[in-house]
Amino acid sequence: MCGIAGELNFNQRRFPEDVYLSMRRTLKKRGPDQDGIFMNDSAALVHTRLAIVDLEHGRQPMIETVNGQQIVLVYNGELYNTEEIRKDLLRCGWSFRGHSDTEVVLKSYLEFGTQCVERMNGIFAFAILDERFQTLFVARDRMGVKPLFYYLDHECFLFGSEIKALLAHPSVEPIITRASLKELICIGPGRTPGQAIFKGIQELLPGECGIVHEGKLKLWKYWELKDRPWIYDFETTKALVRKTVTDAIERQLVSDVPVCTFLSGGLDSSLISAIAARKYKENGKVLDTISVEYAENEKFFKPSFFQPNRDDHYVQIMVDAIGSRHHSVILDNQDLALALYDAVEARDLPGMVDVDSSLLLFCRKIKEIASVALSGECADEIFGGYPWFRDPRVLNSPYFPWSGDLFNRMSYLREEFRNFDAGQYVLERVEQTRHLAEKLPFNTPEQRKMKEMMRLNLDWFMQTLLERKDRMSMASGLEVRVPFCDWRLVEMLYHIPWEMKNWQGREKGLLREAFCDCLPEEITWRKKSPYPKTHHPLYSAQVRQMLQEILDDPSSPLLQFVDSSRLQQLLQEETAIPWYGQLMLTPQTMAYFVQINYWLKHYHIRFEDCE
Repeated sequence: MCGIAGELNFNQRRFPEDVYLSMRRTLKKRGPDQDGIFMNDSAALVHTRLAIVDLEHGRQPMIETVNGQQIVLVYNGELYNTEEIRKDLLRCGWSFRGHSDTEVVLKSYLEFGTQCVERMNGIFAFAILDERFQTLFVARDRMGVKPLFYYLDHECFLFGSEIKALLAHPSVEPIITRASLKELICIGPGRTPGQAIFKGIQELLPGECGIVHEGKLKLWKYWELKDRPWIYDFETTKALVRKTVTDAIERQLVSDVPVCTFLSGGLDSSLISAIAARKYKENGKVLDTISVEYAENEKFFKPSFFQPNRDDHYVQIMVDAIGSRHHSVILDNQDLALALYDAVEARDLPGMVDVDSSLLLFCRKIKEIASVALSGECADEIFGGYPWFRDPRVLNSPYFPWSGDLFNRMSYLREEFRNFDAGQYVLERVEQTRHLAEKLPFNTPEQRKMKEMMRLNLDWFMQTLLERKDRMSMASGLEVRVPFCDWRLVEMLYHIPWEMKNWQGREKGLLREAFCDCLPEEITWRKKSPYPKTHHPLYSAQVRQMLQEILDDPSSPLLQFVDSSRLQQLLQEETAIPWYGQLMLTPQTMAYFVQINYWLKHYHIRFEDCE
């Protein structure tokens, strides 16, 4: 994986080289191995590289010359069907200097134009400057695994893998508005698709691409989830799911550097690890698996409906079953709290607090073992693993099922910022997404509702998790691949009826049945358990102290927007009202406000009183 950024200037007056070198420096953690820059009279493209495949011939920016005109690519991602596309290009007469997917992307564009993205299976974001037409083509993968932010005004178009790259350019100021506060309080740590909280900065949507030409940006979706009848019985469906999941995992093991897998002992990570270990064994190699836990968590762990047991017992079952070389990472609770600040800098936004900081610390440890890891994100979204897929009360709610009580959220804002209908603000976004969920006319009411729920999860909750995964891993120079985000699998699961996915009333019942002979029985039927969190009182005490220090300092930027008396009340309570998901309770709510304060301060954010 890599970091990309650049500018297309409409007045042929681009800035000095130092500006683009500064943009590139912000992305160095994403690409610690190599970097490069291309500049002409009106454009600059910069790149930082984490070298995974074809270390010598995959350097960027990559340039091809046609009739004296340069076509220049900066690319962040991995293609998993590189060889299929390469064969097509060879038949078209193209030759290759190496075996990198970067060269395949560039020559695909030269052969197929902007339709090249329709042939790609992978996770990617890229930009191609085409001097022949004075255009810049930008694209993002179907599922939105890799990010691409942009800024457009009358003088230039800027793009970057991360918001910080855009903020390094003189044209972009770190400004928030009342609309930003609505996002932070009503929806955060999620955000409306395409919105980046900062004024003027937007994000290319998953499955979206566009052309910048003569000062204008034309965007279009090259892929969208469409419904179609599912004609197969359950046994055939199981076989198709098994084949597609296995293929997705095996494709994503391709690398010229060491690969490992996350292993929690849950269904998703265990399945990935089992298939990867088998493939490794066929090639005479041993797979590295890695798990995370917190210091003294065994002493303070409290079982709950959502997190009924700890992972370590199930991890050991899997290690014994697949014969992996296992590494257990134990995180310190004080480090976890202090890393909340680093997590903000990685995400450029307040995030999922200790779930972010934990993953950041975890990825730093993983990087000591491997440069590529496989993880289980997206399985719950497409197979129906979350509790809200089968809770009638939540299913029938008009709001997001993972967001906490909206009245509770609004109670934190200062009175002068509450003059809007928060319920309406959220409802509009929910309804827009429900409307995007295509349904067939003969779908039953339950089938229609479950397709809407899947679309809500894909467009909102999963995007928050993918953003977390990308920023925390890439801040550590680690590439994390997500096999369950293979678009072929997502499309298939959208078509499969809910009664098959929910086989015998079990969450992810179809996935369990499809692989029941591949995993130990105790793993196959283990109740879903989320990413582990700390239960240590030291963490709660630490974030309380951090929030108290903010309240004790009248210059704290958070206090411009948030009611200090409500925050003081939060310090005294232990509420069961979640802020986001099921596990973001009192300590995590405090940590969220700690992150907002740090974000406002660190990025020198200015408030502009407008929408």
